[in-house]
Amino acid sequence: MKLIITEKNQTAKRIAQVLSDGKARREGGPRSTLYAFKLDGEDVKCLGLRGHIMKVDFPPEFRQWQDVEPRELVDAEILKVPSEKTLVSAVKKLAKSADKIVIATDYDREGELIGADVASLIRDVNPRAEIKRARFSSLTPTEIKKAFSSLEEIDEGLARAGEARQDIDLIWGAALTRFISLATTRLGQRFLSVGRVQSPTLALVVQRENEIQSFIPEDYWQVKARLKSDGEEFVATHKTERFDSQEKAKRAYEKVKGKGVIVSAQVRKRKIAPPSPFNTTAFIAAASALRVSPARAMELAENLYSRGYISYPRVDNTVYPSTLSIRSVLKSISSADVVGELALELLGKDSYKPTRGKTTATDHPPIYPTDSARKEELTPTEWKIYELVVRRFLATISDPAEAESMRLDIDINGEPFVAKGDVIKEEGFLRYYPYFRKKDEELPALKEGDEVRVLEGIIEKKQTQPPPRYTEGKLIEKMEEEGLGTKSTRHIIVQNLIERGYIYGSPLRPSETGIAVASALERHATHVTTPEMTARLEMDMDAIVERERTLEGVIEESRVMLKEILEGMEEKKSQISQEIRNGIRGDMVLGVCPSCGGEIRIRKAKKTGKRFAGCGNYPECETLYPLPQSGGVLATGEICEQCGTPKVRIINKGRKPWELCLDPNCPRKNRYEAGKASRKKSGKN
Repeated sequence: MKLIITEKNQTAKRIAQVLSDGKARREGGPRSTLYAFKLDGEDVKCLGLRGHIMKVDFPPEFRQWQDVEPRELVDAEILKVPSEKTLVSAVKKLAKSADKIVIATDYDREGELIGADVASLIRDVNPRAEIKRARFSSLTPTEIKKAFSSLEEIDEGLARAGEARQDIDLIWGAALTRFISLATTRLGQRFLSVGRVQSPTLALVVQRENEIQSFIPEDYWQVKARLKSDGEEFVATHKTERFDSQEKAKRAYEKVKGKGVIVSAQVRKRKIAPPSPFNTTAFIAAASALRVSPARAMELAENLYSRGYISYPRVDNTVYPSTLSIRSVLKSISSADVVGELALELLGKDSYKPTRGKTTATDHPPIYPTDSARKEELTPTEWKIYELVVRRFLATISDPAEAESMRLDIDINGEPFVAKGDVIKEEGFLRYYPYFRKKDEELPALKEGDEVRVLEGIIEKKQTQPPPRYTEGKLIEKMEEEGLGTKSTRHIIVQNLIERGYIYGSPLRPSETGIAVASALERHATHVTTPEMTARLEMDMDAIVERERTLEGVIEESRVMLKEILEGMEEKKSQISQEIRNGIRGDMVLGVCPSCGGEIRIRKAKKTGKRFAGCGNYPECETLYPLPQSGGVLATGEICEQCGTPKVRIINKGRKPWELCLDPNCPRKNRYEAGKASRKKSGKN
């Protein structure tokens, strides 16, 4: 019997169906992830896992937080223990009667580590079994059959690099998290998390917030002129784009009347290059701009991959390999809804010269579509992601767009004004990738010496703006730039920071607790919040893949580094504790009491331990409101227009954050509940 092990159920189902020509059957009931079929007369079983079925942990004696000093964790033994006991048992049971084992997990560090863990379990129960590796970048029938006809060995270097990351993240996360949580007496579900990648990422958000808060805006003035020529209106801006005083701006503004003369009219043609192929970070940034969160975008992409619609979505590569047949990809998506017709258009080209990004890797190609999809086969958000991937691919093999830029220099009573316009003359790749295309800004066809009529002058007072806050997509781009995390982990790190209440909103803001944790670490344990340390460890793990470093050497070096950090933190323990406690207290304030103007704070009932929101001026003011008993509660700084109470954001792990006002009797809530009941009665969701 041959046993195939995949990383997920959907992949197991897909591989089984392809290899069996649709004859595979599920064994063990409707929730089973085991599929059986015959291949060339041989019995084959294909088992889908749920990601990692083994995890790392410390021995039981190290698990009591208050009985073990955080520094003791640095050199503690690390054990491999089952995280999915049922699947571990299933693997062992099936492996006992298997002659050949094929590991068909995703081909990256995580997938290789999962495969290596599975191989280790199998060798314990069946040391004679032949274990091979199937590698693929998409789940098309052609690539699946090719992968299983040319099996390889498990990449031990890649697996050990994944193991090093797992071990280092456990040691650093556990030791630092326990130190901070014990120092602030935040234990149990209220513990404060600190991580090797998480903390420098949080520091990026906090640093940006500090820049915004310390930014001192400067006033400036702009002068514009609304002009008309042959019935066409347009606006020109004074050549001095920013006047530093109102008096200077007024002097220019007072001359904006009568007529203007075209001093020069310049037309310049330019080409707009198509985008480079999607790697994970670029894909996440594009999906984020379409209002799909990074975590959700990756979940959807992995779904589409496992169903055979797109290639593997966890990639650094931005250069299509020479072995990728562009024409074959176009044919495979030519019957898709909406975008299939566009693919047929490009099939008519004689040759293709795809764009190239800066990163070339050999493990997987950039993300590209692999099969045609129908809208009814996908959810609306899945379709949005599928269409994005298809259009990006089409754009990368399309021609540049051609634009015509016009600049008019205009003299109005001795004051210089400029008008600019931009018109797309040849759509090129924009026909296939219209996202974020700017509206054409046309100007009248004027030439030097022509006159225009001044309709009115405009003077506007403005202020310089601070740098923008990060969106989730922009933060992930910044993480890649700083060497924080990997293509597979960056979106998870950002999601964890949100779920832990350290950052919130769109764009992202740090909570008071997030600010306090990042600031205290930056002051007293600088290495924990700087990207350099984490980036260095990432390079060390890359060296393990190339067999230039050993797993044991990299882990030992990280332990030495962590010991030094903890020693410094121990010396500043009281300061760290006080600074973080102050931040936590800040997050307890939800807003202004509508009754007396005091502070509405998160409080706990002495008898029941249940939390509620109450006025800080109690007993003089007895205003109080109920709160959800699970999840984090953060102030939004906003007031409900209907009831006048503060709005708060509720954060629960694994759920999308949601907002509500504190008053349970708010008319807005009553209308929502009534509408909900009406929809339920009518059968609408």
